[in-house]
Amino acid sequence: MRFQRRLLLAACFLLFIAIVLAWVLRRPIGEELFDRAAAARVAAVAADAAPANSLRVFLCGSGSPMPDAARAGPCVGILAGPHRLVIDAGSGGPRKLAAMGFPTGGLEQVFLTHLHSDHIDSLGELVLVDWVGGEGRAAPLPVAGPPGVEDVVAGVNRAYARDRGYRIAHHGEAIADPTGYGAEARVIPPPPGDAGAVPVYEQGDLTVSVFLVDHAPVAPAYGYRVNWRDRSVVVSGDTVYSDNLVEAARGADLLLHEALSPAMVRTLRDALSREGAANTARIMDDILDYHASPVDAARAADAAGVGALVLYHLVPPLPGAYLESAFLGEAPDHFDGPLRVGVDGLRVTLPAGSDAIEFDELL
Repeated sequence: MRFQRRLLLAACFLLFIAIVLAWVLRRPIGEELFDRAAAARVAAVAADAAPANSLRVFLCGSGSPMPDAARAGPCVGILAGPHRLVIDAGSGGPRKLAAMGFPTGGLEQVFLTHLHSDHIDSLGELVLVDWVGGEGRAAPLPVAGPPGVEDVVAGVNRAYARDRGYRIAHHGEAIADPTGYGAEARVIPPPPGDAGAVPVYEQGDLTVSVFLVDHAPVAPAYGYRVNWRDRSVVVSGDTVYSDNLVEAARGADLLLHEALSPAMVRTLRDALSREGAANTARIMDDILDYHASPVDAARAADAAGVGALVLYHLVPPLPGAYLESAFLGEAPDHFDGPLRVGVDGLRVTLPAGSDAIEFDELL
């Protein structure tokens, strides 16, 4: 018994000494830990930057205009072998993309689904980071989208004009090449409403196609299909159930589809009305008619025969995973493939020459 007590006292003494040392040496220990973490982070990003035999989809923003501490605005990053694309740049999306290890700089093109503020409000940040990140740029970043994208791009370039001067003065032209500053608008004309996916960008094994969706009164509103080798992903943008989307998504490996829970939004509307917030309650009522429900998204995924379905642009915000079942409602009854409620940091990997669909949460 005495031996056990002595052993316990010795253990407590050693623990006390360890705690004291950890506190006294917290600065050098912290510096060492940071050095190791930084080296590992840079190595991980470098590995992701290398061409891979897969189509990788990074959900950098699964949220909507409604405040959500856990979710950035709509944002999807795509690595298709050596090709780097981004679809939409919602608030906070570029920072989530960087936190996921998506390579900084070297974007080939940005595609905008439509010009609602929550899909473009971090476009300036994305353009800036791509300009001075990585190896820098020698030409403006192409930003493609529906008619009106030229006005958005001109506004971003104007808003960041002073910052451009500061960056060049501070970093020098070798880092902040003046010829690479800003964005260049590329207008995608509206395709026929029943044409399915129409190619608008092709580079080697990569094809990006556009299709019309129904987000009236926002028109035109687009979705995109990305094909690389034998794998494919479809991003719906904002829409109600759309037969044209079903046609465009036919046989795709992965469908990212927006989703709004009508029951939950009506609950919010009624609560706001009771509290006298008439304007916000009216907005909750208005949004019901131009977004798809989880059941609508599941029906579209089933009709198109896609391999997996991920819901994003979630309305309303979900404070925790426990509410996902309530949000989904009857959706799982309409699609029997993998079905996920999207979270920021979700990466989906589609290896070429395979039917595999691999899910990772990086944040």
